[in-house]
Amino acid sequence: QVQLVESGGGFVQAGGSLRLSCAASETEFNDMGWFRQAIGKQREFVAVMGRSGTNTAGTLKGRFTISRDNSKTTVYLNMTSLKPEDTAVYYCYLDPLVGSRAWGQGTLVTVSS
Repeated sequence: QVQLVESGGGFVQAGGSLRLSCAASETEFNDMGWFRQAIGKQREFVAVMGRSGTNTAGTLKGRFTISRDNSKTTVYLNMTSLKPEDTAVYYCYLDPLVGSRAWGQGTLVTVSS
C-alpha cells in the first residue's frame, strides 16, 4: 500500500511563502501532484509532475511551482505571494503504475489578510 507523508503546511500572512513536501513510499509510479480543498468548495487540481509531464493550474502559474528531489520520490510545492483565497487543505496524491490513486492525509495552509 502506497504511503504518502506530507509536511510544510501552516499559517502565513498574505504575500508570504510556504513550501509543502510529500514523500512517497513508492519508487516507481506515473505521477505525483497536489490538489487542494477549501471549506465549502470542491477539491481542485493544483499541480502535477511525472510521466504525464509537469503542469500547474492556470490560475496558480507564476505563484506555485512543483518540483521533486533527485530520488524522485519526494515532490515539493513552492507557494509564493500567497493570498487568503489560497487557504485550504492541500492533498498530495500519487498515481501508481497499477491500481488506484493514493492520497496523503492533507496539510492545512492558512493565509491571513
